Amino acid sequence: MAKRTYVCRKCKRFTTDKECPICKSTALSASWKGLIVINDPNDSEIAKTLGITVPGKYALFVD
Repeated sequence: MAKRTYVCRKCKRFTTDKECPICKSTALSASWKGLIVINDPNDSEIAKTLGITVPGKYALFVD
């Protein structure tokens, strides 16, 4: 059985845990819109605009 995917409401990072691996927040949501994958945040204009500093999978909007 696949684990349910959640999105952190604070930093918008995807996780399958009960706690965000980046900001350690437990405010997670299963409702989100838009998906962005950042491979190199230092060389990405989108990452700079969104304030993303760690590579990974992020949601654009979290309910």
